[in-house]
Amino acid sequence: MKAFEVTGTIDEKGQLLLDRPLTAETPGRVRIIVLFQEPTDEAEDDPDDTPVEEVKASLRRALQQAKAGQTRPISELWERIDAE
Repeated sequence: MKAFEVTGTIDEKGQLLLDRPLTAETPGRVRIIVLFQEPTDEAEDDPDDTPVEEVKASLRRALQQAKAGQTRPISELWERIDAE
């Protein structure tokens, strides 16, 4: 069984409307789990929902650092990951 995560809305008729099409290999039956967003959930930040502008700014900084030769050996990065 494969899983896809998509967002959508329930209309006034109770029909589920997906925000984008599923990219399934073949048509067929599916099992659906619907998670309703509680009003208090909106205040919680989803770590996967980094704003696009923030991601672009981070990539620009990284590119500038790489062009300026401000890089670190990959072995040093692995050591920092292992330490966490």
